Amino acid sequence: MKNPRILAACVAAAALIASFALAYALVKPAPPRFESTDISGVDWGRDFHLTGDDGRPRELADYRGKVVAVYFGYTSCPDECPTTLASLARAIDELGTDGRKVQGLFITVDPRRDTQKVLAKYVRSFSDRFVGLYGDVAATRRTCDDFKVLAEVGPARHDGAYAVDHTDLVYVFDAKGRLRLSIHGSAAADSIAHDLRLLLAETA
Repeated sequence: MKNPRILAACVAAAALIASFALAYALVKPAPPRFESTDISGVDWGRDFHLTGDDGRPRELADYRGKVVAVYFGYTSCPDECPTTLASLARAIDELGTDGRKVQGLFITVDPRRDTQKVLAKYVRSFSDRFVGLYGDVAATRRTCDDFKVLAEVGPARHDGAYAVDHTDLVYVFDAKGRLRLSIHGSAAADSIAHDLRLLLAETA
């Protein structure tokens, strides 16, 4: 007959091993390590209702199934806008064929000057995959407010030109239409590509 103390020790060890195995099975995978700001779960920036540079009404649901990167700016912007859009375009190119699963959207905060044709020409100069979106002044304001985007028109110069101070962030939705990331406009292309890959991997 086996020693009761040894038997009890074996039973205890087996129970401990079983508890470790169960705990391991229940552990959830670590969340993705994004290089940008993870804003998953916020209750704002849920949708937009604007017009595309093809003249068709557009909303977030039109791009369901893709990772969507949204940037607010204006075509006369001298610095942040072209820099950010160029970085975003390079990041999508770095994804190779997976870049087709990412949709870049440019929402103008200057609808008085950024007409449909102006927008179409501007966004295509960065990527033929980008789409420009616009609305009237009221729709633009509603969209900016919903995304917590600052957009203030500055004083006009003697030639009538003016600047628009605006938030320099790219908002990224996952393929299910959930707002997930806030990427600063100065982010490097490889950093943006890194985070886009993580979101695409979730879908895969």
